[in-house]
Amino acid sequence: MPVQQPQPGEHSLNIRKPYFDLIASGAKTIEVRVGYPKIRKIAAGDLLRINCGDDSLTARITQVKEYDSFEAMLDTEDPAAIGGPDMTHDQLVTAIRDIYPPEKEALGVFALHLTHT
Repeated sequence: MPVQQPQPGEHSLNIRKPYFDLIASGAKTIEVRVGYPKIRKIAAGDLLRINCGDDSLTARITQVKEYDSFEAMLDTEDPAAIGGPDMTHDQLVTAIRDIYPPEKEALGVFALHLTHT
């Protein structure tokens, strides 16, 4: 079966299993990414297909906020909405930096606010 290409206003992202499960449960409502060109094309109102292995779900982007650093983002956004209710601010910084090294953080930090469709 061919993979469907996203339509304008539709985007697709791969995500790690623990974070996919948090989004699926409704606990995680903010996805954090860095400013790659495809991320910069995402706008409020767009649909986002979130993939993890054979699982996927679709969410609507309600807001896109850009920050200069992970710390600046975490000083403004609700940590529980990013990493779930059990992660502290410092644990989130560590987890995000494990995914994105400083040269990626320098591209800009994006907080994608999600709601289930």
